[in-house]
Amino acid sequence: MLYITQALSDIPPAITMEILVLLATFFLLHSLLLLLWLFFSKWRYTSCYLIDYVCFKPPDDRKLPTDVCADIIARNNSLGIAEYQFILKVVVGSGLGESTYGPRSIIEGRASHPFHDDALYEMDSCFDAAVDELFSRAPAGLAPSSVDILVVNVSMFSPVPSLAARIIRRHRIREDVKVYNLSGMGCSASLVAVDLVRHLFRTHRNQVALMVTSESIAPNWYDGSKRSMLLGNCLFRSGGCAVLLTNDPVLGRSSGKMKLRRLVRTHIGRSDAAHGCAQQMEDEEGRHGFHLSRELPASAGQAFVENIRGMAPRILPVAETLRFLFAWTIKKCKKDLGIRSGVNLKTGVDHFCLHTGGKAVIEGIGRAIGLGVKELEPARMTLHRFGNTSASSVWYVLSYMEAKKMLRRGERVLMITFGSGFKCNSCLWEVMRDMGDAGAWEDCIEGYPPKSLLNPFMDKFGWINEPNAEVLLREMKKSVAERDAAHKLPTVTH
Repeated sequence: MLYITQALSDIPPAITMEILVLLATFFLLHSLLLLLWLFFSKWRYTSCYLIDYVCFKPPDDRKLPTDVCADIIARNNSLGIAEYQFILKVVVGSGLGESTYGPRSIIEGRASHPFHDDALYEMDSCFDAAVDELFSRAPAGLAPSSVDILVVNVSMFSPVPSLAARIIRRHRIREDVKVYNLSGMGCSASLVAVDLVRHLFRTHRNQVALMVTSESIAPNWYDGSKRSMLLGNCLFRSGGCAVLLTNDPVLGRSSGKMKLRRLVRTHIGRSDAAHGCAQQMEDEEGRHGFHLSRELPASAGQAFVENIRGMAPRILPVAETLRFLFAWTIKKCKKDLGIRSGVNLKTGVDHFCLHTGGKAVIEGIGRAIGLGVKELEPARMTLHRFGNTSASSVWYVLSYMEAKKMLRRGERVLMITFGSGFKCNSCLWEVMRDMGDAGAWEDCIEGYPPKSLLNPFMDKFGWINEPNAEVLLREMKKSVAERDAAHKLPTVTH
């Protein structure tokens, strides 16, 4: 240090000052470049890419056509004529078709006394098939051993060991995998899982995440007569999906289908009405099921408004935002100039992937954000073909869009989901390449949309509204009991 000081003292002051300025400039530029590199490096690995997804298509012997549904209903000895009339009204207006799926235990007549193995079989059959197919289609080099993060969502069945542990054992996933087993998140669980993965990606580089979503119907089928709990039997159906996500920029850009742009979560559970409008419970006689109250539509509407209020400013173009602000200002001034005051989400979104909670849910969202028949087609067709598959439903809707070759590079897809609690979650995806996989729709996409979405329940069972319905009902129950006795099927075993 003394040598440097003596050397500098021999240099003229003007030159010394220039050297100091150059050194200061060098260190300043070095610091700026380092900060830019750190920022770019952090930003580069925080992206979330959708590599691929698979929607589970159960075997045909698990389909629920009209006759099978009638047999299941007839086995419920708690129902009277009034309840049968209620179920007929709900099913006819539900929007479900004759090709939805249910658990084997219910089809085989064990709805009132399911075994633990029935629930495990239902989950294993979905997860094993979906994950196997997902990795059979994955880019070269990707296998279950490549998974760094595993997130499993099943709201109403949480065994020990966990369902996530069963997947790890079945597919021989590495011992250092980061595992999350989510329950109780309801029909919005898959976007909760995507949000969890997105946050994990911010602290871990070059990760591959496997997200598996389903719902357990077998142990939660309601065998009583309470109408708010019979609704779930009419709407919920078996299904599930497996999804591969990554933040590896090389893998994402080369093999990704979509890139996550925005995700907004809304929870209005501080309201007692919202908290209790959709919940797992027992009726007055101790029968287990899922309750959907009259407050559900209002709670869903409130959560949806709050969620869109957070999402819209992030996805709308500047012109639409300015138009809305101008229209809102005019409205506040109480001047009617014929200007539409609502936001037009279609200016920032090309496709809408809506939760198939029911016909009324789909139509209600459509009215709220001004969607037409074409925009609602994917959700309506998915409800007809697969029913309400809970948290996996939006992926079946996405699969319909892909099978119809609707998704083109650069287009934006908005997913909107609702869940118990009460939650409304939404996310925006950007399509990275033209998508055209038929997936779970492969065997039926050519027949959609059908000429009519009417199901034949009213034609076959409209007699329940006739004066002699009790006599006909007794005959139907007797016939079902005789068939069950003659064709008793073995219990599910592992």
